[in-house]
Formats: sequence, structure tokens, C-alpha cells
Amino acid sequence: MTATGNRGTARVAQPGEGIGLDELALATRNHGLPLEALRYDVTPPGLHYVLTHFDIPAADPASWELRIDGAVDRPLTLGLDELMRRPAVTSRVLLECAGNGRARLEPRPVSQPWLLEAVGTAEWTGTPLAPLLREAGVHPASVDVVFTGADHGVERGVEQDYARGLPLAEALRPDALLVWAMNGQPLPPQHGAPLRLVLPGWYGMAQVKWLTRIDVLTEPFTGYQNATAYRLKVHADDQGEPVTRIRPRALLAPPGWPDFMTRERFVRAGAAPLSGRAWSGRAAITRVEVSTDGGRTWDDAVLAPADPAHPFSWRAWTYDWTAAAGVHELIVRATDEQGTQPVEQEWNRQGMANNLVQRVAVTVLT
Repeated sequence: MTATGNRGTARVAQPGEGIGLDELALATRNHGLPLEALRYDVTPPGLHYVLTHFDIPAADPASWELRIDGAVDRPLTLGLDELMRRPAVTSRVLLECAGNGRARLEPRPVSQPWLLEAVGTAEWTGTPLAPLLREAGVHPASVDVVFTGADHGVERGVEQDYARGLPLAEALRPDALLVWAMNGQPLPPQHGAPLRLVLPGWYGMAQVKWLTRIDVLTEPFTGYQNATAYRLKVHADDQGEPVTRIRPRALLAPPGWPDFMTRERFVRAGAAPLSGRAWSGRAAITRVEVSTDGGRTWDDAVLAPADPAHPFSWRAWTYDWTAAAGVHELIVRATDEQGTQPVEQEWNRQGMANNLVQRVAVTVLT
């Protein structure tokens, strides 16, 4: 990493400060899931959320190589064709950006201005990572594994390759995959082609794209994306706690039809069935609740049974609403085995792991 001066300093927006051109530039490059696409069990690649920290690197699959090095007995260099000859697994896994919901915090942390759409579920095909690490011979004193992508740039004044470290135990999980296909097709460039990591249950920052190196360390990784970024902290000088697994969230597929600018929804009075998805990366979802009166009262939705074949996917839910004429605020919240989504914001200065409930304004017409 190389310091490049005080560019892009982390900050929090002033009261009443609107979205700036720098944030709009990020929002233009990256995109979220249109919430009507919650109807799909598996998200089409073009609708799945995308976050690219730097540039999408040019990649030639024929010459692409992955190096496994560091605290190992037998460093490995493998081409994509060699990896694809290894045993393959397809896993349906939800990914969510750690900054999802950031733009709704007050005051707003200035960064990629996600609302609620930074999510998607895909079927990822690749080979398990753990056997490769065992073949390389991980040293007994190893503690972290670092994944480095080909994307290179400057963040908060630090020049760097995008690199994230994981505890060794997470890297050795049997469901951690080196992935080359999405929904049965080669990875699209924006999703990390030709090779990426998929680690079920963790927020998106851990799912390193355009993967070129895996380094085993005998001490904790102190690179920028671990030590500075993706920390839960309130004050700038706090060390904070690392962002790890996805907190519980439910989203409603907005009912009826929208206003072009405000996205306010309109429905006819009478039966107005509601539906959406719920998920958590830390524990099983146990309950989804819906409020049609801005949170004054809550009622249980019908939660689809858990699918043992897809433990890290999202789950469908439905709710039968009889809509009366007037203005309503719909809210939905999920509960997993460790807790429930908050109704009030739990603020942190990076806007990370914010699972504040969704609120949808609906006008019911007679």
C-alpha cells in the first residue's frame, strides 16, 4: 500500500447536505437490485447488485493464474483451466453489500449511497478452496488467509490492490468456493471474471473478485480493507469492530405501481397480497413480521420453509393485506436465531451492516 495524500477523506455529511457528485459518480458505476426482482428465486446476473471498488480489470481467461503462497510448504500456481478440472460445486448463495442502507442513515456517511437494493442471490459454480490449501500445506502457526484481486486504485489516500484477509478457519470451511460461473454461465466481468471467492454468510467485501493471489499468514492481516475499512465504529479515532456476517433483513417487493420520481406506491382498495424475501448470514431466519400502519401494530407473515439444499439463500414470505383507502406506511422486519431487525437506526460512521427496517409509502385508491 502507498499513501497518496489526503484524497477522498472519510467524512460524514453535514445536516441537510444532499448527495454530492462524487457519490453520484459511484452510484452510476455501481447498481442495486430493482426490488421487483425479489420475485426471482435466483437473481438474473444483470439485476444482481454490483459494487466495484476501483476499475473492472481487463482479464484474459487463457492466461489468468492464481498463486497460493505465504506460510505454506508447497506454493501453487494454477491456471483457470487447471482449476476447472478440479471437483466442481454449485451453491445458491445470497450476497449483500456491507454498506447496504447507508444512504438512509442520518447523518449520512459519505460513500456509495446505497438505499436497500445492494443484494442478490445467484448460483455460483466453482471448486472448494479448502482442498487447495491442504495441498499447499498450511503451516500450523497460520492464522489468516489474504485474498488479492487484480483491481487496483486509491481509497482514502491509500494506493492498493483490493485485498481482504479472513481467519484461517473461515477459509477452510467446506463451502468456501473459488468461482468461475454464475447461474450456469461464465462469470460476467463485473462479477469478478474469470475467478472470484464466494464465502457464504459474509458481507460482500469478503467476496474478492478478479482473484489473483491467496497468501497464508502467521499473523493477522493489517491491510487497508481489514484494518481501516469495514469497521463498526462511531468516532473517527475508534478502532471499531470488524464487519463479518450478514445481519437479518427482510425486504418487501413494492406492491402496486410506482410514481416515477418519488417511487411512492399506489394500489386499489381490497385484497393486496404482499411478498418479499428474508435472509441472514449469521443464523437461521425464524420469523418475518409486517406492519401496515407505520409500526404501531405487527402481524406475522407466512415464511416459506427453510430449504436444506440452500442454507445461504434467501427465503420467500407472503402476507395477505386487505388495503383500505388512504395513505399507509408498510414496514417489514426479519428475526433470526440471534435477534430482530431494528426499527430505529443503529448509526456507525462508515454506514456498515445497517439492517434498519424498510419503509414503503402506499396510497390506496378507491
